[in-house]
Amino acid sequence: MTEPLTDITSFSFVLAVPDLVSSASYFRDALGFRLEWPEGTGWQLATRGAVRIMLGHCPDAIAPSATGDHSYFGYLKVTNADALHEELVSRGAIILQPPVDRPHGMREFLVGTPDGHRMMVGQDLS
Repeated sequence: MTEPLTDITSFSFVLAVPDLVSSASYFRDALGFRLEWPEGTGWQLATRGAVRIMLGHCPDAIAPSATGDHSYFGYLKVTNADALHEELVSRGAIILQPPVDRPHGMREFLVGTPDGHRMMVGQDLS
């Protein structure tokens, strides 16, 4: 008999970054995340609302920008894409595509990191 699955109650994105201090600063300053872990561990946790992003210092890893479409790491659902877009622009975030309404019923914009990671931000239009 197979054991029942346990509900998954939380998740975190895990990103390899070449310069932990620089990447953590970008998530804090440009994307509005709070840094949770002490420096010097080789890891940093960035949180904003329910989103958790674990940044791991990996100076010898392949650059995310070299992985093409595999540099996408997440889709963040928000209640107001335009307001978040305006906030991130004012903070100096890397906006790769501005907000646009998509045929699948989402208003989306694309955010990048200095390392080349990409995340889509979307608002349900229904």
